[in-house]
Amino acid sequence: MWMVVGLGNPGPSYSATRHNVGFLVVRRVLAQAGGVRLRPAFGGLVGSGRVQDSPVVFCLPMSYMNRSGTPVGDLSQAVGVESQNVLVVHDDLDLPFGTVRCKKSGGHGGHNGLRDIARRIGREHPRVRFGIGRPPSGISVSDHVLGDWTDAERDNLEERIDNAAAAVKAILESGLEQAMNQFNVRSPSGSGHPPSETPKTLD
Repeated sequence: MWMVVGLGNPGPSYSATRHNVGFLVVRRVLAQAGGVRLRPAFGGLVGSGRVQDSPVVFCLPMSYMNRSGTPVGDLSQAVGVESQNVLVVHDDLDLPFGTVRCKKSGGHGGHNGLRDIARRIGREHPRVRFGIGRPPSGISVSDHVLGDWTDAERDNLEERIDNAAAAVKAILESGLEQAMNQFNVRSPSGSGHPPSETPKTLD
């Protein structure tokens, strides 16, 4: 069994911010999969479904980013998912906008959500990283991650979210190593998939 976690902050004031892209990607996975409804539980919005006959639990923590570890830890313990099968989707300052990378494990890199999750379940959990880039000169990191997308970013955002959703599905269907081989490549568009390939979408 897998558990897929999208990181973000609750409430309409945060819904369009870069820090909430984990929510956007997981909601895209759910929309494409169909039939999965989220309900309040364990301090988050939780639902269950199947991806290619494999059971998957989905979670959007509603505890604010820096307290993500409590709902993630409580839910993973309740459903019996080991940390290596807790897939976390999050924004990443160290990747250019829209770049998608799959990662086996590692440190939090200053990300408060990952830091709190590591406190509860350790660092040995896979991730799908969605690049939001570094802030321009004169803009703080906090203002950047909690800021809205620019018009230029919005022009490509839907396509990049589709690509990140495809990376999530690839991990669930084919495993992390194969997904890393597919998505962890350089391409002229920076979208995280080879220029010769079309990003997968859910059937």
